[in-house]
Amino acid sequence: MHAAAHRNPDVATRTRFLSIPDLEPAELEACLRLAAELKGARAAGSRHARPLEGRHVALLFEKPSLRTRSTFQIAVRELGGDVIEPPPDSALGGRETIADVARNLERWVFAAVVRTYAQSRLAEFAAAAPRLRIVNALTNEEHPCQALADCLTMLERWGSLHGRVIAYVGDGNNVARSLAQAATMLGATVRTATPPGYELPRDVQAAIAQRAACGGRLETTHDPIEAVRGAHAVYTDVWTSMGQEEESAARRRIFARYQVNAGLMAHASDGALFMHCLPAHRGEEVTDEVIDSETSVVFDQSENRLHTQKALLAMLSA
Repeated sequence: MHAAAHRNPDVATRTRFLSIPDLEPAELEACLRLAAELKGARAAGSRHARPLEGRHVALLFEKPSLRTRSTFQIAVRELGGDVIEPPPDSALGGRETIADVARNLERWVFAAVVRTYAQSRLAEFAAAAPRLRIVNALTNEEHPCQALADCLTMLERWGSLHGRVIAYVGDGNNVARSLAQAATMLGATVRTATPPGYELPRDVQAAIAQRAACGGRLETTHDPIEAVRGAHAVYTDVWTSMGQEEESAARRRIFARYQVNAGLMAHASDGALFMHCLPAHRGEEVTDEVIDSETSVVFDQSENRLHTQKALLAMLSA
């Protein structure tokens, strides 16, 4: 790859990636194309652009992480940059305000990758440092980097998301929200099956409908079989997310009929993919039989976090 490969003249330069809708459909598609190119170049041992040469990227993580931390560390270094990781007690408002942390980092680093709790904390950080490139590495409300990897994984299998049906079964959480935003922008139908009271918020549903492109749409139900029937991919996530541990016993009761098992997968299309953002609570939201099956792509999704995040950082550095 040449250095110019990460620059699409038809796509506006972005400095922030706080949410999937921060990207126009053409930008989302460009990011995924670049991710595929970078993945191929890495596998072939080819040299590619190093747009972060001489630049520093701060990783600010308030929540634990394996995939996000590891893949961003590797991504920054493979793009030529250096990583700094301030300790959690001083990273995001532990000793000083979030805004002051952002204003300091803006003087030292090129970009900040932030994994925090409320989306409002990320928005406050971003507002205080307008020159800083900022990436949402997960908040309670959104997980856009995961959605990029999910879409690349499906594109590798299908070539296009147009006309595909993706069933999301479980909690209408941050992963469900970002997946629905991205996949409908690429022309897929996303069906969410959640218990009553655990749906995506109505304003989020309305916004997804407005941004959907090329026949993409969001459908909602409380019936997991209805959602999965004829689907080309079945996606689930943990029933209890970080910060909800006190609700875990109640959630196990509420979500019991939403487990993705062989019986539920039998209602999907032949060869339907099984997807999960990991970590998985085996025996709860998914059985071993499903997550370890031949059609499970969970580790492809995990690998693709690296390639899509490299593409995203390259685009932000243009």
